[in-house]
Amino acid sequence: MLNVVAAALLASSIIIPPGAPNDTPPPDHITIDIVTINGSGCPAGTAAVAVSEDNKAFTVTYSDYLAQVGVGAKPTDLRKNCQLNLRVNVPQGFTYGVAQADYRGFAHLERGAYAIEKANYYFQGMSQTEQISHRYNGPISDDWQATDTTEVAAIVFAPCGEKRNFNINTELRVYGGSSNTATTTSFMTMDSTDGNLETTYHFAWKTCP
Repeated sequence: MLNVVAAALLASSIIIPPGAPNDTPPPDHITIDIVTINGSGCPAGTAAVAVSEDNKAFTVTYSDYLAQVGVGAKPTDLRKNCQLNLRVNVPQGFTYGVAQADYRGFAHLERGAYAIEKANYYFQGMSQTEQISHRYNGPISDDWQATDTTEVAAIVFAPCGEKRNFNINTELRVYGGSSNTATTTSFMTMDSTDGNLETTYHFAWKTCP
């Protein structure tokens, strides 16, 4: 069965012109190393990265990414951020970009409160992608999800034959707005303590000439 899958992947890569974006990943499983991790939303030991079995995506899970305002919150708790610097180990002859990112978490926002999730990513030494924001208005007490999609023609790929780390910046902000922060608490997480909520980055692959 594995030989059949590998042959199918090879056949797919043959008919795609070198340098053309496609959905066919390399047959060899890729790995990702966390080089550095910084930010109030991801203290040491609270973030992990895993690559999907089919090489089509990778996930980042957090266990302490919480922004909040109101009862029990410190002034600095209203904004949390995380900066990940990743080394994506790709087989020779391939390069990658990110076509889509899915961000997930949980939000409890009182009436009048609101929260903002922001994210962008870029390769080391290259321009950052535009930071995309999503706003959530209270009242809400439920899981949330935001999807950022890049058109095929606009996907930024790592230069072929070069080792460039991949940087991810995310941020959560919670504002009390017109809610009564003296008696209530509003919060938003990019949290995955139950194993079900995770951030997913979908690869776009390209063969190198």
